[in-house]
Amino acid sequence: MKLVIQIPCYNESSTLGQTIADLPRQIKGIDDIEVIVIDDGSTDDTAEVARRAGADQIIRSPVNQGLARAFSEGLDVALQRGADIVVNTDGDNQYPGDAIPLLIAPILHGEADLVIGNRAPHRLQHFSILKRLLQYLGSWVVRGLSGTSVPDTTSGFRAFSRRAALRMNVVSDFTYTLETIIQAGKKQLFVTHVDIEANEVTRPSRLFRGMRSYVTRSIGTLIRIYALYNPLRVFALLGGVLLLAGGVIGARFTYYYFTSGGSGHVQSLILAAVLLLAGFQAMLFGLMADLLASSRRMLEDALVRIRKLELGDTK
Repeated sequence: MKLVIQIPCYNESSTLGQTIADLPRQIKGIDDIEVIVIDDGSTDDTAEVARRAGADQIIRSPVNQGLARAFSEGLDVALQRGADIVVNTDGDNQYPGDAIPLLIAPILHGEADLVIGNRAPHRLQHFSILKRLLQYLGSWVVRGLSGTSVPDTTSGFRAFSRRAALRMNVVSDFTYTLETIIQAGKKQLFVTHVDIEANEVTRPSRLFRGMRSYVTRSIGTLIRIYALYNPLRVFALLGGVLLLAGGVIGARFTYYYFTSGGSGHVQSLILAAVLLLAGFQAMLFGLMADLLASSRRMLEDALVRIRKLELGDTK
């Protein structure tokens, strides 16, 4: 049983050394542990720090591509190195390395495909009241969209079974945290969580410029991913709203038409016709998108088989 710990990094030279030093090198039930660092275009000596700290492999990108791409690249490399379990952690030493045995235990016992480290965001002292509220609301939305029970959906401390890692296809260029949970839920993978104690924060997040930017981009990611996996429901809801609005306005025009001849209400007739037409078009788009989603699911299954062939995977 092989464990690969991946660490996506961007300018983490001040904390990366301690992060790697805290990682366990022996875990009961694991025969081999390797550490890979994905240096996402750092302008400091992150790669050199990783080398001195004993990372088994360092993948360097000449430019900063974003956390989601760095995560995906690390996942691919971990699979190529024969990982049975992949653990993702951050280079800022936010997540305790000694919690990794607890994190991977459900996978070792065959109880889960994806395990999230729950920091209990509502108790984190460095989170403002607003951020705690937004974290709670965001996690609630993701739980509803994914059909999972993960309380801390933005936690980057997570473990993937090989089965789950092979099936992850991150399309976002912002963050992988929300998308992988929704994908796992929609692909009927077993998802669970374990409680952890996060380390003291060492710096502000570099993932977003401010709370407004984070909320805006997260909402966009959620809508896009949910629409990707449930297009018929999304377009049916949109079409239903448009048809309802058009029907109400059309009924209003009809009332005035029979009571006063409809004089002065032609605009309502035009608006009702536009809304009804848009509603029918949305329904049609939903049917077409649902057919495309079926094709996408078959392509994803084919991609998993191709990955297994490339990796010589017999597991």
